[in-house]
Amino acid sequence: MTEHRVVNQEEWLAARRQLLEKEKAFTRLRDELSQARRALPWVKLEKAYTFEGPEGRLGLADLFGGKSQLLVYHFMLGPDWEEGCPSCSFWADNYNGIDMHLAQRDTALVAVSRAPLARIEAYKKRMGWTFRWVSSLGSDFNFDFAVSFDKARQAEGALNYNFGTTSFGGEEAPGLSAFRRDDDGAIYRTYSTYARGLDAFNGAYQLLDVTSKGRDEDGLPWPMAWVKRHDRY
Repeated sequence: MTEHRVVNQEEWLAARRQLLEKEKAFTRLRDELSQARRALPWVKLEKAYTFEGPEGRLGLADLFGGKSQLLVYHFMLGPDWEEGCPSCSFWADNYNGIDMHLAQRDTALVAVSRAPLARIEAYKKRMGWTFRWVSSLGSDFNFDFAVSFDKARQAEGALNYNFGTTSFGGEEAPGLSAFRRDDDGAIYRTYSTYARGLDAFNGAYQLLDVTSKGRDEDGLPWPMAWVKRHDRY
């Protein structure tokens, strides 16, 4: 067993109360950050993006499903990929079944990938997921939201990801974007996040963070080297 300081119940309670003060401060800061997110300016989308779902061709407005808010998870599943990214699949396991709860707060959730719809449907069935997932193949959507990259045009080491702050070497990257639709039909991008900004949307990581080992990823070739698609463990 890893060596760690062991104390009696009274000492533990005192240490825990000290940490509680930090946790409360963190909660207050998180609330402030959430308010700052909501206060961000919006950008009106002028381009008409198209998607394909089981019901046929769709516009971005159709993805709202009658709601005024839309969350899009940018799922890494490229046009010629046989299966989805293991990390995105790890995240997607957290989304199954929550769409009905989000709907009660006027919000729709959909995953979007550039793979053909048939490949999306096959992988979705394999994973047992029920959330909505559509194809953006042939659309500029993924490229405009900086989660797909044209390798033929990509300069080596170009700052192409996370708002131009880092370089992503692959053709597909993860992200999450939020949109708002007004009564007049106008659609606005209100928020996007990438990279470590996605941490908060993975419940498994949040649970691991309160264990004694945490994520236990030190010494791995890369942090998520342990992650597999849930049918491969």
